[in-house]
Amino acid sequence: MTYRDAMRAAIREAMQRDPRVFLMGEDVGRYGGCYAVSTGLLEEFGPERIRDTPLSESAFVGAGIGAAMGGMRPIVEIMTVNFSLLALDQIVNNASTLRHMSGGQCGVPLVIRMATGAGRQLAAQHSHSLEGWYAHIPGLKILAPGTVEDARYMLQPALDDPDPVLIFEHATLYNAEGPVRDLAGDYDPWRAAVRREGGDVTLITYGGTLGRTLEAAEALKEDGIAAEVIDLRSLRPLDDATIMESLRKTRRAVIVDEGWKSGSLSAEITARIVEQAFWDLDAPIQRVCSAEVPIPYPRHLEQAAVPQPGRIVAAAKATLGRD
Repeated sequence: MTYRDAMRAAIREAMQRDPRVFLMGEDVGRYGGCYAVSTGLLEEFGPERIRDTPLSESAFVGAGIGAAMGGMRPIVEIMTVNFSLLALDQIVNNASTLRHMSGGQCGVPLVIRMATGAGRQLAAQHSHSLEGWYAHIPGLKILAPGTVEDARYMLQPALDDPDPVLIFEHATLYNAEGPVRDLAGDYDPWRAAVRREGGDVTLITYGGTLGRTLEAAEALKEDGIAAEVIDLRSLRPLDDATIMESLRKTRRAVIVDEGWKSGSLSAEITARIVEQAFWDLDAPIQRVCSAEVPIPYPRHLEQAAVPQPGRIVAAAKATLGRD
């Protein structure tokens, strides 16, 4: 199954299960979605449940908030994370705060899906990784499926949550293929997953950088270094317990984050490690992030700007004193 097909299957299953679920966003209907995730769903469920919207993120995210407060279970698709900036007021000032400001009288059980990340030569305005921004906001929950299996199963727990959940799908993953097991109800997306076990260094990542981190772990193996790879999956809440358990075993950490380093999710994880597991560390924490520049358009510069396996390998070796 491809990542794209997994997302479509998740949406279809949710809509078959619950008549309150509907999908809305730009080009999700007749066009089949900018990334072809919703292809065929308009014919299957009709225009009342697969709703094309005007090009106004603030308006249709606001409509999704209202629908959620009214008892529906909307899935709102924002074409790319960059366009979500046009709906910041709705997401940050309304969706995340209404439970608090109403004294718990109303919640916003809303799911917002959006593509994120660089790697497609879409230049500075369409290549952001802003999930760390949203992970800063109380009242929101943030998921980042880095595997086809997570793309298949994360949606339903997000819809079941009484509060707004943002799902960040890395745009380079839609064509990725992978196995999908029958998880039979034992699926918990709020816990980090150990994607590879090792005892020498912990590599912490999520979403679009998971594959590159696993590549780096395989390269490290050739040099006799056993890297453990942690896929965060949930960026808010963070699963501190899984991170600290791994660090107490390996005593070294490399955080791989496609966001910019300054004020990033990697900075938050670093702070938590220092607060909770400082005395377990044998080396300074390393971070591999995107260069502090707007993402370039030329492919060779774009690739140089974002985390790559070679940089991850170098950072892991640095923690072991093997520069």
